[in-house]
Amino acid sequence: MNSWDAGLAGLLVGTMGVSLLSNALVLLCLLHSANIRRQAPALFTLNLTCGNLLCTVVNMPLTLAGVVAQRQPAGDRLCRLAAFLDTFLATNSMLSMAALSIDRWVAVVFPLSYRAKMRLRDAALMVAYTWLHALTFPAAALALSWLGFHQLYASCTLCSRRPDERLRFAVFTGAFHALSFLLSFVVLCCTYLKVLKVARFHCKRIDVITMQTLVLLVDIHPSVRERCLEEQKRRRQRATKKISTFIGTFLVCFAPYVITRSPNTQTKFSRSLGETSDIGAGAQLLELSSTVPIGSHWGVLSKCLAYSKAASDPFVYSLLRHQYRKSCREILNRILHRRSFHPSGLTGDSHSQNILPVSE
Repeated sequence: MNSWDAGLAGLLVGTMGVSLLSNALVLLCLLHSANIRRQAPALFTLNLTCGNLLCTVVNMPLTLAGVVAQRQPAGDRLCRLAAFLDTFLATNSMLSMAALSIDRWVAVVFPLSYRAKMRLRDAALMVAYTWLHALTFPAAALALSWLGFHQLYASCTLCSRRPDERLRFAVFTGAFHALSFLLSFVVLCCTYLKVLKVARFHCKRIDVITMQTLVLLVDIHPSVRERCLEEQKRRRQRATKKISTFIGTFLVCFAPYVITRSPNTQTKFSRSLGETSDIGAGAQLLELSSTVPIGSHWGVLSKCLAYSKAASDPFVYSLLRHQYRKSCREILNRILHRRSFHPSGLTGDSHSQNILPVSE
């Protein structure tokens, strides 16, 4: 094992550890807090978290074994099962993020009718569609025997070894990424950009009221005025940072894997054309556009980035929110045998020193 392989193996081990702990913590928060469970986004979060945990305990260890051993880490049946799960869980993760963006779009654009538009039943129907959509492509790949060990990614995933099926497999792969990665990315952009537009509109209204108030309060202390202006600036940047995080993590984690698959498929297809038949003008252009091969290390790295989404999702969508932070502190207080902070705030001095504060 060279330094590249050792580094990739270490990256996989770290990703597995963070993903396992963070997603398990999200599940504990969902089990502990009834307020979180009553909300429709909890179903999307639960679906995303369970998928991330399944990917962590099944697919990541097999990929780690493939990186270390430099060969197929398990038998054909187990590898096909892992490839089926890999394709299903990746699609389910992308569509779950799209569902969460739709939920936030409804909450921001239609705040008064949100509870009527996004009920638990509606969320359950969206999760059911997500599963049905995510099962379509791995089921088709299983029927066509396009699941197995891919040496480029050192993992069990979509692959085709028969030269006469290169064109069909390329079309299948393109349709798969278009209806999973591209579809989810378009939904994310449309919904979150609309959310950003509404947030900026409300920020402008609040800014106008703030400036009018500062003009009327001529005797206000300069430090108070500066704090108001600083809060005004932070308010403008808050929504932009959050939306950039949602879309940015999606692109950084999934785009490299999607990009590395397309040139690799085209290269193999163009080579098979050159070996089996005369190359026409269109095939010659395809050959010229696919002359740069992809190294196995870059393939495994792109797969590691895709796996890292399972480790980042709990922080991006759950653990950094106030409700989840509050639930984590209550769980920690219970583990340490300490009383939770009383809602009325009327706690004794002897007890208040032993309670972890719950901040907004």
